[in-house]
Amino acid sequence: MRAEDIEALIAVGRPTVAPDGSFAVFATSRPDITANRNVGQLWRIELPGGNVERLTRGTADTTPRLSPDGTVVAFLRADDRGKAQVHLVAATGSEVLRVTDAPLGVSSFAWDPSGRRIAFTARVPEAGRYGTVDGLTPEAESPRRITGIRWHANGIGYILDRPAHVFVVDVPDLGAEPVYEAAPALGADGASTASGAKNRAIQLTDGPHSHDGVVFTRDGDEILTVVDAIEAERRDLRTPLIAVRVNGSGSREVLPAVLSISDVSVADDGSIALLASDPGPTGVDFVAPGVGLFLVEDGEPRRLTDDESIDLGEVGSHITPVGDDFLVQNRTRGELELLRVTRTGTVTRLRGGLEVNGHGADRAGERIVCAVATNRSAGEILLLDADGVDARLVTTFGDAAAARGFVVPRAIEVPGPEGYPVHGWVATPAGDGPFPVLLQIHGGPYASYGVHLFDETQVLVDAGYAVVYCNPRGSAGYGRAHGRSIRGRMGTDDLVDVLAFLDGAIAADTRLDGGRVGVMGGSYGGYLTAWTIAHDDRFAGAIVERGFLDPATFQGTSDIGSFFGDEYVGTDSDAIERQSPMAVVDRVTTPTLVIHSELDFRCPLEQATRYYTALRRNGTVAELLVFPGEDHELTRAGRPRHRVERFEAILEWWSRYLPV
Repeated sequence: MRAEDIEALIAVGRPTVAPDGSFAVFATSRPDITANRNVGQLWRIELPGGNVERLTRGTADTTPRLSPDGTVVAFLRADDRGKAQVHLVAATGSEVLRVTDAPLGVSSFAWDPSGRRIAFTARVPEAGRYGTVDGLTPEAESPRRITGIRWHANGIGYILDRPAHVFVVDVPDLGAEPVYEAAPALGADGASTASGAKNRAIQLTDGPHSHDGVVFTRDGDEILTVVDAIEAERRDLRTPLIAVRVNGSGSREVLPAVLSISDVSVADDGSIALLASDPGPTGVDFVAPGVGLFLVEDGEPRRLTDDESIDLGEVGSHITPVGDDFLVQNRTRGELELLRVTRTGTVTRLRGGLEVNGHGADRAGERIVCAVATNRSAGEILLLDADGVDARLVTTFGDAAAARGFVVPRAIEVPGPEGYPVHGWVATPAGDGPFPVLLQIHGGPYASYGVHLFDETQVLVDAGYAVVYCNPRGSAGYGRAHGRSIRGRMGTDDLVDVLAFLDGAIAADTRLDGGRVGVMGGSYGGYLTAWTIAHDDRFAGAIVERGFLDPATFQGTSDIGSFFGDEYVGTDSDAIERQSPMAVVDRVTTPTLVIHSELDFRCPLEQATRYYTALRRNGTVAELLVFPGEDHELTRAGRPRHRVERFEAILEWWSRYLPV
């Protein structure tokens, strides 16, 4: 797979299933280099036969949700300003009808149980900002007064002057006559008459606090949403759950701020289920947080899953109620397995061996439909029965990648110096070698490499490199103790593990040339790469990307700086220095390419520029590559041309310092 072959990586989004299980609707997404954006549409698949047809023809249609009766699909499509709005299409296909007109776009939405209304969240701009005044450019806006400890977020920008609020809008009849714009005319009072009447969204919340997600209660009279308040003094990850009355008469507290809530769902009997973690009495204990499934009972949360062995915290994880039970995704050893959890806490593994990125079910819970990624495909639809016994892939989107060519990595486990097992993968080109070896290090640190078809690895293998990558201590998917083991000890066990895995992989395969090795990683992987080359000089070259490189300055610049560094490296200045790549940059002699994005607010650009400048000042060969207009998600969701240019720069760097 070459850099331009990222166009063949077709991802599949969370499916929505008809109440009778006769069909499902899902969205696909892929990078398009010519359009220089991610593109995709909605698809309808008949069940169980698997006949797949494109339902919409938009540029980037996402997030389909079927109405309660299964006749209409609501979804997100960008308007002519590029802002996501709720649109409707008949489940059998029809002309698309736009429902919302949020100035900054819609973040999330949900149907009410009757199918007559849709609730949504959207950011409300402060007057005079974000285009609310024609001709007033951002640089001409008034200054922002910041009094809290948060003011921006990666991928969004400033957040304090555009809180997200809850709205509700009536659903128009798809079969009714269209609304026509009124032609200009003067009224009796000399004023211009208004255009034709349209559905108007009603704002149900206000004030400075944001609201995350919307879910209707069983009776449809209230909307559940999580409140996100910008703290005045200190960060607190605990979030209250409230119920907003649809009639506009206010709200009530469902659950006080005792958990950090990431998903909310309502079962058929009205029970409220949550994906959440307990950040402890400090409110910021987020390291390997033990995200679990909870039920809200009498205003109190009751945990159903074990916080030490089950981890439901993968980005995008959600709950699907099936009868009295719930479907959730557990990350384990590079997989995202589908679990069925009862209300007594009994857990059944329905499907593993792949990554379940989304799921839905019919009303009876007899047909479960999953969006999955495998080691041969970036996205497919998997059909399961209620017990997970009968399972089959019913799409073939992976054929596009197969036509470009890829290798299937092999999983291995290597014992570290003290016998601790390190699990990971090795991917090699065809042939006998010897191949130069690249050690890849993932971000997080509480994240993991997985089993899905991974463009980062495939492009390097195509260029002739053997690639080794693992999930060292600090990673997700191996129990909570594994994830918390490097807290206050970054650069210790994690460094031991990645080097042990590299050595073990080379020792186990004579095709890997242990005398020609390089190292690279992004985010936390950038941190550990920078840390590695300060403590081991075996590497011919290194690539440090979007790295967490100076904990001392991270606090005042990153969107998570108010708690991330404190929890991982501590607050004592000596302890911070003992774990800081900037404190040991003078030891680095390895030629290093530093890659960063201009709008990265997670690991801000200053982390890269200061690290690069220090390398050059010390006489180390170094280059800096900065991508304009991109944020921390460049490698996953950046402009396709930038993603290709990044690969080209990486391969050019390795051709100089680690030639094949």
